[in-house]
Amino acid sequence: MNLGDFYKNQISLTEWFEHVQHKDSALLRKEDNEKRDRLEKLSQLIGLPYDKPIKFKATDLLNKTPVFLTFFEEKKDEICSLRLIPHNPNMPKLRLRGYTVEKVMHWFREQKIAHKEYQAQFLPHAKKNTWSTIFIVGEKGIFGEIIKGGHYQLTQGFYEHAKPSLFSFDFKKLYLKEENKDMKNHLMTIINHLKVEQKEMRDKIQREVGAQFVQHYLKGYFETVASEDYGLWFVDYNRILGNLYEPFFTQGQCASPGKAQGKVRIITNPKQEGFEEGDILVCEMTSPDYLPLMQKASAIITEKGGILTHAAIIARELKKPCIVGIGKTPLKNGEYVEVDAEKGIIKRV
Repeated sequence: MNLGDFYKNQISLTEWFEHVQHKDSALLRKEDNEKRDRLEKLSQLIGLPYDKPIKFKATDLLNKTPVFLTFFEEKKDEICSLRLIPHNPNMPKLRLRGYTVEKVMHWFREQKIAHKEYQAQFLPHAKKNTWSTIFIVGEKGIFGEIIKGGHYQLTQGFYEHAKPSLFSFDFKKLYLKEENKDMKNHLMTIINHLKVEQKEMRDKIQREVGAQFVQHYLKGYFETVASEDYGLWFVDYNRILGNLYEPFFTQGQCASPGKAQGKVRIITNPKQEGFEEGDILVCEMTSPDYLPLMQKASAIITEKGGILTHAAIIARELKKPCIVGIGKTPLKNGEYVEVDAEKGIIKRV
């Protein structure tokens, strides 16, 4: 796949939000424009690795200033990403990636912009990524996707070979569907970068970055890439997206493995009618009165309980996917969800 041509036809997530007229699109645009400022600050404070850009005024490129020409002569044959970041967050951000510095300059000269209003950022672009991830650190833990190869596979949904692998981390243990030592080690390296043990440093990050923490882990939406050329990079840290996405996922402990899809049925009285074959049973905790519903359910979710409760043991005997201990459920009656009990994840679909 020619990545340069591919990226020409794609738009950023921020632009997607603008197209659907999301109520927070202006905030999301500002958050995206400033993400590398936050990553740079985290790099300074806790050594977070990120794709550090080389910055110029857009007028430097336009006027071919000596400082820019020195950079150009040294880097013109290297693959890069060029981002034009407006000083005013209400103005559009422009970018092109996957071409050499020399070729993106042809594109730059075609842009009809007020150059004084923009900063130009050149970012290195690895020839080949080894791993890419997208994930959220939330109140219930960390959950996301990982794939071998290019990051665009996760953001755009076009897969080169295998599909992404889901993963979750409950702040104690990492859960992966497949046993892959390299994948596990890579994910733990990423996760460990986000843990800040010292309270003084957490307080400093909260003040200077506006960050939040959960269980000493930096909270939010993250994207990473890794390559043989540059190693691991964090390429996005978004404080707003994490809050937007978290309600779509719920997490608990696996009491009985398996995967199922179905309609949510929240049951407070096991005698109530309307529970159909294949529904997802959601309740505070099961008791013997729930057994007929458990037998009809395609999966079982409880707000309380542990993996050794009687209900969990019976779910395993029934070979029903079962997740326990999710806390107060954010799920709603009638919505369609996917239960991946092995990972302890419930996802709206």
